[in-house]
Amino acid sequence: MTPVQDYAAIFADARDVHAQALERLEHGDIRDAAEKAWRATKRATDALILARTGGEPPTTAMTTEGLLALARASNAYENLVGRYFTRISYLHGTCFYNGMCGPDTERRIRETADYIRDAERLASA
Repeated sequence: MTPVQDYAAIFADARDVHAQALERLEHGDIRDAAEKAWRATKRATDALILARTGGEPPTTAMTTEGLLALARASNAYENLVGRYFTRISYLHGTCFYNGMCGPDTERRIRETADYIRDAERLASA
């Protein structure tokens, strides 16, 4: 696969995982939905980093650092940074791991689709 095919496949995976999150949400499993939305966010971020740098981050810490490096290099990526950290902290940590899923959880799960679209747009820019 070429890098374009690689990152396109990762974005496809992100969209699939987000669809699974929405399915889990409809079945009332908000914790699993939150974790899947976080995973979709991470996959979309991995795809963006691959598209921009040619390398896919092998760990979550490297995904985080890769996104921060993109944002330092260009303000175009700054909009994703806060949304990424909200998802890793709130969806992954607070809701999934600690079971503290508040009134904003469903909205954040659904808005993950916007994050994926914005990351795809930046990857193809």
